[in-house]
Amino acid sequence: MKKVEVVKADEVEVKPFILDDFIQHKVQQNTMNKVTKKELKNLADDLGLVYDDAQIVFTKKLLSAYLLGK
Repeated sequence: MKKVEVVKADEVEVKPFILDDFIQHKVQQNTMNKVTKKELKNLADDLGLVYDDAQIVFTKKLLSAYLLGK
């Protein structure tokens, strides 16, 4: 037999039900799908790398394919 405890309504703590509290958040994958030449040039400049336009185009194609999972 189970014991039951009777309490008054003002003794009960009421909280709103928030569904996100019960959902495990997944780790978000990298959502970047595009790489721009400007971003690559800025990165190369920040790293102090010497580049030409043909190298930037090749790198853009390579990174875009990699990020898309091809």
